[in-house]
Amino acid sequence: MRRWVQSPLLSAALAVMWLALNRSVSMGHVLLAVLLGLVLPLLLSPLRPTPGPMRRPMVVLRLVLRVGADVVVSALQVGRGVLTAHRREPRARFVLIPLELRDLHGLAALAVITTVVPGTVWAELAPDRSALLLHVFDVDTDDAEFAAHFKARYERPLLEIFQ
Repeated sequence: MRRWVQSPLLSAALAVMWLALNRSVSMGHVLLAVLLGLVLPLLLSPLRPTPGPMRRPMVVLRLVLRVGADVVVSALQVGRGVLTAHRREPRARFVLIPLELRDLHGLAALAVITTVVPGTVWAELAPDRSALLLHVFDVDTDDAEFAAHFKARYERPLLEIFQ
């Protein structure tokens, strides 16, 4: 049997967001918020991806903490690189990283991680998902060493979580 309220938290969040954006709790806005909260999740449910397999919650926690620390450190490094670019130009380049990760959810997580860490930009994924082309703002090592570092920090934990 199909539930009438498919995603109660999403429905509530949509309703609250509608009321907050309109800055009104009049009867009309409340009714419209409830209607949107109930109808939108039903209409958009075919677009929602199926939940992926997620194993090893402690690895997830360690990865989240690692990415948070990397965001702070990378932001400082990129800031320093921008401020000192007149003395030493950043060694920006594209790095090809071979991937073992094939799970769509894992690749999506890797894309988010890559995008959120300053100094790296996800450029292209090979059609067979075997390699990732990454643009790096300032690389002071050779490509193989950078790829090994990237794989150890991000891909290996995602492999444990999703595959």
